[in-house]
Amino acid sequence: MNKKIIIIGATGAVGSSLAKLIKDDDRQNYQAHLVAKNEIEVSKLSNETGFSYTVADVLDNNFLEKIEKDLREIDIIGIAYCVGSINLKPINLITKKDYLNSFDLNFFPIVDIIKKFQENLKKNKASIVLFSTVAVKQGFPNHSIISPVKASLEGLTISLASELAPNIRINCIAPSLSNSKMASKMLKNPKISEAIAKQHPLKRLGEGSDSAALTKFLLSAESSWITGQIIGVDGGRSNVG
Repeated sequence: MNKKIIIIGATGAVGSSLAKLIKDDDRQNYQAHLVAKNEIEVSKLSNETGFSYTVADVLDNNFLEKIEKDLREIDIIGIAYCVGSINLKPINLITKKDYLNSFDLNFFPIVDIIKKFQENLKKNKASIVLFSTVAVKQGFPNHSIISPVKASLEGLTISLASELAPNIRINCIAPSLSNSKMASKMLKNPKISEAIAKQHPLKRLGEGSDSAALTKFLLSAESSWITGQIIGVDGGRSNVG
């Protein structure tokens, strides 16, 4: 069987950067399988990297069926769940549906994936990487939807790291705002983008490659003694004044 890392949300800033890093690493010689909802974008990335792919949206009811069909002959050595959202509202405008929608995108799919492929992951001593946000650790206005949901992912990381050890490792990356399609509306104004960059001790916004580099390390055997960790990739914003 083929041994592959599964990248879910493969056409985003982090997912696409990760795919290219895996392709360019001759030393590790890993392969990946790309999962994304946009067929044009994921097929283009597949052509660039030579990796197989599945067109599937985590919000679709048949998402698991779609990926299971294509992963049936794959030994899964890692999963990167590079799916996220930015939904900013003041508390007085937030509804229960906002929270449920965010959990439907950010939380429930990866739980279902781990449950579905647990034996495959266990057999292959796999590593899983999830994504939180700096906003869990540092408070920001209007983040009362995404922060609690991502905090739940951090709790899931720690709980499953204990439950699934020693056969499956799971870690979580907590990035700050990065240049991406998801953040494009916030960053399209150069003055706003510059102001946000200056709020970071390293005085710049993140890039997809920043989180992708750490993801690749956490998915590799080089990080074989790391599990249950929440690691900031945030330009120092969470801890440095």
